[in-house]
Amino acid sequence: MKNLTTKQLQRIEKKKKKMAALLEITKLNDKDREAKMLALKKASIEADQSNTNDTDSSQVSMEDNVTRKRPCNEDLKETLLEDSTKKENVGGIEESNTLANKKPRLSGDEYLKLKQELRERKKRLKIIPRFHLKVAGESASLTINAKSENRIPIFLSDIQHLLLYSLHGHHSPYVPARWCHLEKYNRVTHTVVLVVEGLSLYHFMAYESMFPHITSKLEHRVEVVTPTAYGGSVIEDLAAVPITGMQSDKLLKQYGSLEAALQNNSDVIKLLLTVFPMHRDPSTNAEKFKTEYGLPKTDKFPRTLLLLSLCQMVEENYPVPLKGELAKKYGNYIMTKDVYVEANERSPMFGLDCEMCKTTIGELELTRISLVDESMNVIYDSLVKPDNRIIDYLTQFSGITKEMLEGVTTTLSDVQQTLRKLLPADAILVGQSLNSDLHTLKMMHPYIIDTSVIFNITGDRYRKTKLQILAREFLGERIQESSSGHCSTQDSQASMKLVQLKLANSVDYGDAVLLGRCNMEILKMKPEKRTDNQQSLKIEIRKYATSIFKHVTKDQKTAAIVGNGEVMNEYSRYLTSSINIMDDENFDKNDQVRLVVADNNKQAVLRATQIVMEHAFTLCHVRIGQEKLKSDKIEKTFRTVNKWVYKLWQHMAVNGLACVIFAGENNAANGACFLNLKREIPEDYTIRT
Repeated sequence: MKNLTTKQLQRIEKKKKKMAALLEITKLNDKDREAKMLALKKASIEADQSNTNDTDSSQVSMEDNVTRKRPCNEDLKETLLEDSTKKENVGGIEESNTLANKKPRLSGDEYLKLKQELRERKKRLKIIPRFHLKVAGESASLTINAKSENRIPIFLSDIQHLLLYSLHGHHSPYVPARWCHLEKYNRVTHTVVLVVEGLSLYHFMAYESMFPHITSKLEHRVEVVTPTAYGGSVIEDLAAVPITGMQSDKLLKQYGSLEAALQNNSDVIKLLLTVFPMHRDPSTNAEKFKTEYGLPKTDKFPRTLLLLSLCQMVEENYPVPLKGELAKKYGNYIMTKDVYVEANERSPMFGLDCEMCKTTIGELELTRISLVDESMNVIYDSLVKPDNRIIDYLTQFSGITKEMLEGVTTTLSDVQQTLRKLLPADAILVGQSLNSDLHTLKMMHPYIIDTSVIFNITGDRYRKTKLQILAREFLGERIQESSSGHCSTQDSQASMKLVQLKLANSVDYGDAVLLGRCNMEILKMKPEKRTDNQQSLKIEIRKYATSIFKHVTKDQKTAAIVGNGEVMNEYSRYLTSSINIMDDENFDKNDQVRLVVADNNKQAVLRATQIVMEHAFTLCHVRIGQEKLKSDKIEKTFRTVNKWVYKLWQHMAVNGLACVIFAGENNAANGACFLNLKREIPEDYTIRT
């Protein structure tokens, strides 16, 4: 090798220094992410505690802490300054040979070591799982929306979807795409859940300082509507995976898709109680109607099974009186009744359809409404004068012309008041994609049967079938074919006939999602005329999708459930005979679910920490009695729960997903969920404040 000139040697030295500086900067950036979060939290706390007069100074302080890309490091600063500004006197005339102008390849053990460290760091970053909230998750976030009136809570089913996704990714029956995103799910080492019954969102918000391990370890904190808020069971909602319409490819090939329409109808109504004003009269409950009156002669199953759940209403963009941004969005909407009563098997159904025209505000406004009863009688049909001038009548769709609206004086307000008088307190509205109709009416209603949801010929729940096609295929009627546009009376009657047809057959009638991707003849076939194979298919589907543990233990994964005897008895309902279950002492590698019965909450958490590394999914469920929440014991209780969280976190593996759920208070406050992935912290890392 030729001898290097003085200038070339200087270049090599400078490149080595730059490489070392780059490595140091990457390390500092990793550390400073934690420092930024700590500084932001500290500034936020100071801002909350300061007086109004000190607001500006606290904001400046926070900016100083947060906007700095990295803490000052004098040694690094001097090195970079030396590299960029120092010019050495090489002493002598530069050699003029060609070697002087070439940039030689770096060599040497020091360079190779630096290069290897950077390569290994890049490889580590590629396999690290990451978790972040989407818009719906941010709307429910306790940190982003500190004020409760600005939050839109998510549901316990959303948390369940994340837990399943963390174990099986895209092969999970559900994905949590609505509210969060988990990258590199296959790099999540295990999932650990701590359910704390008895504590609610209120307890955390009011006593946040007593949960330092939650606030420091579990970065993502969201408000959750739990079944406790309406007197339901947290265990049922968490352990029973709803029959779903988004099964994995394996399930699609083996069984066909599944759907949530078979969920317990009473829970659907109870969840609606949490957001709609409803009178709960024991004399009108579903059980009484079932025992004393029974189903109508025309129905084969309760019509309440077809109601949209609150979660479905949110997903289908129905106006619902949830708080937060939705409350602002629907601030000028009104209820169809001041107070509702619980719907039951004999609640009356009304077919509804609206026609709209485009006005100067650039939106569709109501120009006709039709309402029919179960006998197809038109009980209300009216043309409506919009509040703004019409710029497009959309006659080919709406059937509305300029001549038709001449002399019409009925306004949207008049229609709203008429509907409030006509509809009973337990009325069920029936229609095709009624969300658009209710938005046009600027009204909200709790009981909805949507024909675009309960009928499906595509096999995909998110690909809707037009009312025109449904009427042709199932009713043998041709509608919406006139060049003069649609008829709202005809459309509302068609929707009512479709619902009545389904009630006369079965829940899965006309639904390719429930029956699997079957042909049209099977979809229209009555249950009693299906072959034995078709009948056994439904039975097998229902058996397969009943328990979260059935899904968790796929692909040779194991699960552990830890709790006292009362808790374990409730979970045992969701452990089918097809799962290999064994008690704590006798559990071995051939078993799938480990049942750990503890004498008390302390023992449950202790045992969970001991076995948490042995299973892909660990669920520890504790209950806090009311006596522990009395004023003289409440602080001790909260500090104990905080200690439990810390112990589980300490015993988890790096890249494990931690999930803590406060189940909420009975018929009172919502619950909360705290989440994070455990990160690897370098041994030499110290937090700088």
